[in-house]
Amino acid sequence: MSDQELLAGYADVWWQAIDDFTGLLESLDAEDWDRPTDLPGWDVRAVAAHIAHLERVLATGEEETADLGDPVPAHITGLMGHYTEIGVVNRRDAAPDALINEIREAATARRTALLTDPPTDADATPERTFAGVPWTWRVLLRNRPLDVWMHEQDVRRAVGRPGGMDTVPAKHTAEYLAESLGFVLAKKVGAEPGTTLVLEMAGSDPFAFEVGEDRRGKALPEVPAAPDVRLAMDRESFVCLAGGRRPAPGAVRLEGDEALGQRVVDAMATTP
Repeated sequence: MSDQELLAGYADVWWQAIDDFTGLLESLDAEDWDRPTDLPGWDVRAVAAHIAHLERVLATGEEETADLGDPVPAHITGLMGHYTEIGVVNRRDAAPDALINEIREAATARRTALLTDPPTDADATPERTFAGVPWTWRVLLRNRPLDVWMHEQDVRRAVGRPGGMDTVPAKHTAEYLAESLGFVLAKKVGAEPGTTLVLEMAGSDPFAFEVGEDRRGKALPEVPAAPDVRLAMDRESFVCLAGGRRPAPGAVRLEGDEALGQRVVDAMATTP
């Protein structure tokens, strides 16, 4: 697969995620917009404002500023948190329809630009990112469906409307997050070289990792028959754990070294 085909595929998944997300927002009742999500300090309106903010920046290249208060809210704990809160503050009083329209208009402009002049080098630097993050085209376009779909799920949990777990953006996001387990095993848990881990997640092929002699986690081309740890769970449970949201809503089965497996589960969160 060429870089252009790879990047176009990521853009297609993002476009579907945008359509699913805005379709969900359109179906909400007025009181749903004020319901709290799993994200500290953010209600449904804030989640929609966040997506509107980032899509607008990517579509226009125009950054925003805002007074976040002094002291800043307690849920802001880092530089990226400061950045993402700007979009929320600036849209605090926006009507639901205005937020939905902003997302759709910005995403449509961005989609048109990507189709008109598609990127061809996955390792090249895009003409714009948000907050000046030094991402390549590969990272930027692969991350956008993850961000949008994760926030669709934040909204679904907040308003009690489960769904969207069997879509292309859902599979993309879950499998993207699964790639981080080598890092979790080696760096966050500190497992010894030679330690192996297998993830069996419903809806995907198994993932296998090993800690190398350099103490870095690496993906294995084949699944070992008797790994040190085997984790098995449904997609939603994995996403909640890896996304740092709430405890797994379904069963998480540990096999092998159960103490090590529990340490992996406890350290699994890799994205806010």
